[in-house]
Amino acid sequence: MSIETRKEDHIKIALHRDVSYRKTTWLEWVELVHQAAPEHDPEDISTETVFLGRKFSHPFIIESMTGGTSEAEKINANLAEAAASFNVPMGVGSQRAGIVKPYTAKTFRVARERAPDAFLIGNIGSAQLVEAGSEMAVKAVSMIEADALAVHLNPLQEIIQPDGMARFKNFYKKIEELKRELQVPIILKEIGCGLSMEVVAKAEEAGVDAFDVAGSGGTNWTLIEMIRAENVGDVEKKALAEVFQEWGIPTAAAVLEAVHATKKPVIASGGLRTGLDAAKALALGASMAGLARPFLEPATQSADRVIQRLEGLSRELKTAMFLTSCGRVEDLRRAPRVLLGPLREWFESRISRGSR
Repeated sequence: MSIETRKEDHIKIALHRDVSYRKTTWLEWVELVHQAAPEHDPEDISTETVFLGRKFSHPFIIESMTGGTSEAEKINANLAEAAASFNVPMGVGSQRAGIVKPYTAKTFRVARERAPDAFLIGNIGSAQLVEAGSEMAVKAVSMIEADALAVHLNPLQEIIQPDGMARFKNFYKKIEELKRELQVPIILKEIGCGLSMEVVAKAEEAGVDAFDVAGSGGTNWTLIEMIRAENVGDVEKKALAEVFQEWGIPTAAAVLEAVHATKKPVIASGGLRTGLDAAKALALGASMAGLARPFLEPATQSADRVIQRLEGLSRELKTAMFLTSCGRVEDLRRAPRVLLGPLREWFESRISRGSR
């Protein structure tokens, strides 16, 4: 099966099928403490923040989604234009397609063409890094003149994907080598199963500059690959995906794991849908909030529709900051919050009492 066909399948399934986890992000188990006498007027609240040395209007990231097809080219163009207009970072989908099939590189490069000044995050798979070394990663950065490179970890997807490549041995060594070659920061990200504190600690030692937890509770790539396996008649892969369909660390727990393990920036992503979700993630210690699904459908229409969604998220974030008496994003990261239910149990088991 070609890379283009796989990318087309991913877009179609994500847009037209219910491919969400049955379990949640656990952000509902985070309560921000209401402050009935806010010390800041709404118009005085600032959402500006600094991430990887650059100032942005909001602590939002348009997460990596796609590339490699004509529809992906349109999506990336609209996302990039909106990201530049709103002054937030944006990631592209895995660039392996653009490197292996050079004629598809334009579907990624369009992001830079439409947004010359945007902060763009390149994207390469860890399996490709392990198999081919840093050459593909360097090409990914060059392709879009990336300001940072995301190296994505997706072991579950690779092992259940009909055409997957589950190769991760010597990954940390490869990160060390890549760090010596790249002139831009490296972001380590999952794609929906979350990053544990063990992975974060080892990757930081290897030289990773920021961590995108991409926890479970949002779009379920295991389910997407299960649908693809069913469509091509791969009975074994479909059966394996069914067993591991709900595998992963819920996003709120993954954020707690990561911020416990590193002082480097942590991006909370995986099922975030509102500005209130972003506020809760920041209160857990995240530096940025990454969202993908809320922008996908608007990006199939226009950059203006993406901007409208960003404006809505901004209003929601500012309202959460107002109600918690936070005048700046830094205040929100220190705002009182209460952990409840299974998230509190996770925190007590894994973090406050140590892990095993």
